[in-house]
Amino acid sequence: MILQTRLDRMARTILVVDDDPHIREVITFALEQAGMTPVEAMNGQKALDIVHQESPALIILDINMPEVDGFQFCREIRKTSEVPILFLSSRDEEIDRVVGLEIGGDDYVSKPFSPRELIARVNAILKRVQAAQKPIDNKSSQVLKYGLLTLEPEKHRIRWNQNNVELTAREFAILKAFLTHPEIVFDRDRIIEHACETNSFISDRTVDSHIRHIRGKFSELGCTSVIETVHGVGYKLGTCR
Repeated sequence: MILQTRLDRMARTILVVDDDPHIREVITFALEQAGMTPVEAMNGQKALDIVHQESPALIILDINMPEVDGFQFCREIRKTSEVPILFLSSRDEEIDRVVGLEIGGDDYVSKPFSPRELIARVNAILKRVQAAQKPIDNKSSQVLKYGLLTLEPEKHRIRWNQNNVELTAREFAILKAFLTHPEIVFDRDRIIEHACETNSFISDRTVDSHIRHIRGKFSELGCTSVIETVHGVGYKLGTCR
């Protein structure tokens, strides 16, 4: 019962990261009115500590902050977590929105903002995440093996040559798509369709970034052929040896 209560709380916990106390107050009030549990951080460094303690369901993240800004924070979190991130910033340039989304953000709201719209966007992101966490069927739970690579969907575990490989949820989903269809060459649109449906915007550069991170993690273990580039088309599963 205690465990279930904690899980329910985590499912509604929203981390609000902004160095402006007035902005935090407005957001936390709106979240509480919507039945959510806000947790506050005044800068990116403090937020990094809270993420590991609270496991929030979503992060509302300002960009312009001291110590660790929003972009730095997002890059750091995306190394290990796919927790949804909604950027909130006074910077309304298109390049800032594009960068925020490409490095792993799920949405971007400009200041000044409507608290009602902000809550609507938070709810929309949470619904997408919940839809993506549907129970898996028997076929999708089967252990996948290829070369020296083994992927266990139910345990969310990947091993190469008996070594565990730590991937984020989205990296795991991408690699699973390749293993499920080892004979197929995936263009970027197909990768997005199979593995990135929870995000509101995914660009080709974001897909390339995920592939680069996957390759880097396998390369550290000695595997240089996990995903191969098919020039002018996309990517395919390598020999995994």
